[in-house]
Amino acid sequence: MNIDQVIADFDLLEEWEDRYRYIIELGRGLDALPEPERTPANKVRGCASQVWLSTRIERGGGEPRLHFRGDSDALIVRGLVAIVIALYDGKTPAEVLAVDAEAIFDRLQLRQHLTAQRSNGLRALVDRIRADAAAVRAGV
Repeated sequence: MNIDQVIADFDLLEEWEDRYRYIIELGRGLDALPEPERTPANKVRGCASQVWLSTRIERGGGEPRLHFRGDSDALIVRGLVAIVIALYDGKTPAEVLAVDAEAIFDRLQLRQHLTAQRSNGLRALVDRIRADAAAVRAGV
């Protein structure tokens, strides 16, 4: 799933109760993160729920691409992880750093309908992805 599809689906759902159900369904569609990847290094700090993010770098012709897998112990948060992965997966570090996640979240009206804790966790997840992209771009 890509972010354009998520936005289109959100536009079809007028009620927030339906949008919450959709977010939960997105989370259920995520592949489970294998136990060996549920490490302290992959745990996203700043999230009230437990959230893990695994970053894989695909090197090949041209600039490297980043691939993400994530998971959470909370249904809605797992869906938010799915949205963030749809936003960033398969992009180059430069593309990741150029994405205005806040504008997308505003477009989806996520901040208005999430608790402050979940909004902070969403920001922490985006910050982690951006940090991973910056590290790859810097050759770390």
